[in-house]
Amino acid sequence: MNTNTKPELLAPCGSMESLTAALKAGCDAVYIGGQAFSARQNAENFSHDDIIEAVRLCHRHGVKIYQAINIAVFDSELPKLADEIRFACEAGIDGLIVQDRAVEKIVRDSCPEMPVHASTQMTLHFEDSVLWAKEHGFKRVVLSRELDRETIAKLSKLGVETEIFVHGALCMSVSGQRYLSAMIGSRSANRGLCAGACRLPFSSMGKPRDRYALSLKDLTLIKNADELQNLGVSSLKIEGRMKRPEYVSAATGEFRAALQGEDYDYDLLRSAFSRSGFTDGYYSGKRDSTMFGARSYEDVSDMTSSLTKIHEKYKSELPRFELSMSLSVRRDEPSTLTATDGTETVTLSGATPQEAINRPLTSEAAVSQLSKLGGTLYRPGNITAEIEPGLMLPLSELNSLRRQAVEALDNLRQERLTVEKPFAPANYLSEASVRPKTPLQLWVSVEKISQLQEIAFEKAIIPLSLTSDYINSGYDPKKAVLSPPRFTLHAEKVEEDLLKAKALGFETAMATNSGYVRMLRRLGFTVIGGFGLNITNSLSAHEYESDGLSALTLSFELKTAQLSAIKTTVPKGAILYGRLPLMVLANCPIKAETGCKSCPHTLTDRTGTTFPVACHMKTGSDYNEFLNSKTLYLPDKLGYFDVDFGVMMFTEEGPEEVRAILEDYQTQTARKSGKELTNGLYFRGVQ
Repeated sequence: MNTNTKPELLAPCGSMESLTAALKAGCDAVYIGGQAFSARQNAENFSHDDIIEAVRLCHRHGVKIYQAINIAVFDSELPKLADEIRFACEAGIDGLIVQDRAVEKIVRDSCPEMPVHASTQMTLHFEDSVLWAKEHGFKRVVLSRELDRETIAKLSKLGVETEIFVHGALCMSVSGQRYLSAMIGSRSANRGLCAGACRLPFSSMGKPRDRYALSLKDLTLIKNADELQNLGVSSLKIEGRMKRPEYVSAATGEFRAALQGEDYDYDLLRSAFSRSGFTDGYYSGKRDSTMFGARSYEDVSDMTSSLTKIHEKYKSELPRFELSMSLSVRRDEPSTLTATDGTETVTLSGATPQEAINRPLTSEAAVSQLSKLGGTLYRPGNITAEIEPGLMLPLSELNSLRRQAVEALDNLRQERLTVEKPFAPANYLSEASVRPKTPLQLWVSVEKISQLQEIAFEKAIIPLSLTSDYINSGYDPKKAVLSPPRFTLHAEKVEEDLLKAKALGFETAMATNSGYVRMLRRLGFTVIGGFGLNITNSLSAHEYESDGLSALTLSFELKTAQLSAIKTTVPKGAILYGRLPLMVLANCPIKAETGCKSCPHTLTDRTGTTFPVACHMKTGSDYNEFLNSKTLYLPDKLGYFDVDFGVMMFTEEGPEEVRAILEDYQTQTARKSGKELTNGLYFRGVQ
């Protein structure tokens, strides 16, 4: 909820050079990452000494500074995580951007004065998800990039600050649900090391040649600057901690101009960095082929030619404050200068004036000299000079008084805004206990009800859209776990369908993202946590247990030993079979490339590897899933898994194959298969 008339302009800073560029270009706030726990691990990032200097510099400029501690954290890293949070609190950071709920718990227990922002990695995109974050003490919610203007406006009226991306790179996948890089090369997007595999050639028409079916153009909403200020959002965020300082200068400066109603240079913005131009497709609701584009030779050439212009345009400090001064020059008294920036006031004493021999100092000359504020953060305000006749004071003395006043006000602002927040260490897992080991249950997740006909099952995870088919086939609704869409632009319709299912006797549903935790509990369902919650440590698990979840599916980016290390008081599980979903796609790449009529339901990369694409849009959902090319198959390795249940994800398998695979797992015997198989990440892990 934005109570100001003007939203904050938030700039990305991956280095001290980018920070300086953002400040000169006129940002209202910046976000940075430390050298640990940042979702842009390949940026230069900030050492602890750099962070202290960055805080000082930002606060001197009257600019807020947020630190991104926004990766999924392992149990072994929790002590170091607590140390990083403590440092941020003591350094005067203005807020933390977080993905992992371990950060939420540490801040709540040890430094409740530190504001916490829910990262876009938490996949918060409908009303219940924003209210869930608000109820958990998050000061701000960074909304998913895939929302249209109407949804953004609605979510910005819920009593918590909202932040939206207005410029920069768009990943093909909904944030927080990207696993392609991890699966291909163990470089996890949730750990800040995404390799950008979606920018490589892919096509729905076979092995690609210069086709980039998973590459979106960069976002810009600069043409919507007037409208953005009336949506109710609190912060307008520019993406780009991996990009060079010139990009930060251009993006920040041109957006500042647009927000102030001034002329902006669209061509300069494009030349600073784009991928065949820009898109506003999600914001405008036009999710079509025009959103796609790749980085071209011309784009690179344009950037090179624009660097000099950017340097020239943003080489000087931008005046941020109005400086009013009052000079008094009297006989036999030290001269005095009182200066104020509207918040702080200082009074300084200078030299005693002398009798003028030739030219006495006039008020006009003194005001003119004091007004020379170039290279500072100030523009002249009300400047007056009261000078007794016949006196002389060197101009150098006036310059000295002006410089001292500027420095004193800068220091007072820096001191006022740099607030150390007390941090009290705590035993964060004092409530956790280890449950006794139980026999492994196999839960069956299906895409078609016919996949259940050859088997007996403890629990069946079924899409919400198949509730009627499930009941009509004679299955017990009490043995089902409903799975609502992993991404939705129509939460009201999802809620309506859940209520209909509840009336049919369904009792349990899966929270495929954090927003469903609140919705499902509000509707009276027993709630099970899905893998999309990205639970990778015991603190995060504890937080979801505290939300009332009765079981938790842990992240498939964990190694088996890491799965075992996570302490829970409710059953914990892992995906043990299937085509792992690597991306959630809110814009169908196949439809954009070839249309729906000839859809092959696959994409092929430059090596000839084919990846299935599961279409959910045909059932009324708002997304597709990009699935792994290989099938996770682990029947002979179950002894390594210290979990209570395993999720068997069946997609294209027929009933007989489902039954045969379940028999493999029940007997823990692997058999030969014509499919390409994988152990996933359970034995190699992610960085």
